[in-house]
Amino acid sequence: MKVIAVIPARYGSTRFPAKVLAPLAGKPLIQHVWDRTRRAAGVDRVVVATDDERVAAAVKGFGGEAVMTPAALPSGTDRVACAARGLGAQVVINVQGDEPLMEPAMVAQLAALMTGHPEIPMATLKHRLTDARETASPHVVKVVTDAQGWALYFSRAGIPYARNPGQGPGWAKHLGIYAYQAAFLETLVTWPPSPLEQAEGLEQLRVLEHGARIMVLETPHDTIGVDTPEDLARVEARLRQEAHA
Repeated sequence: MKVIAVIPARYGSTRFPAKVLAPLAGKPLIQHVWDRTRRAAGVDRVVVATDDERVAAAVKGFGGEAVMTPAALPSGTDRVACAARGLGAQVVINVQGDEPLMEPAMVAQLAALMTGHPEIPMATLKHRLTDARETASPHVVKVVTDAQGWALYFSRAGIPYARNPGQGPGWAKHLGIYAYQAAFLETLVTWPPSPLEQAEGLEQLRVLEHGARIMVLETPHDTIGVDTPEDLARVEARLRQEAHA
């Protein structure tokens, strides 16, 4: 079963324009994501989906593969689906282009699940939260699952509510890496934005509102998304720590 990882990488960004090309430890940010993704076991091909020739040129410059997609596409999911068409993938993994600390094992975990269980239409990851500040932050998306690991809901709110602190399942952070059976991805991008998706600003809620299911695997790894120059500085500090560990 052919598995393709697609990294959506827009040049424009409201808070941090051209962030995917921002220098990070001597390389453009997108190269760190590419390097880590191509080390993931079970992935046959890695492509960067972009709407800008400058990003494509940078990717080709470090030996990567770039696919041009229309600038007017409404979301990263649409960009991933567009890039994957015609590449013969049975499984498509959407790796965020602004998470340079993503571990290859995270992608490999999803690849193994989806190739071994073609009946699962879509999957993603969660990481246990221990910091109460993250639990309360609307910038950290939380996920609640059933006993088998299927997503019940994603929210920016601190779900589940702890009526009796210390009891219950605790909190889990949703990590924005997605894996799809290719046929399901093509169906997903035909659905219009849904009410809960628009309310929370979370595209994955569209899947749940349409009655489809998302399997959520737990990972010991966490990531730091780069949304601002300050985030980039935090990631650079973490990379320096890893280099001297």
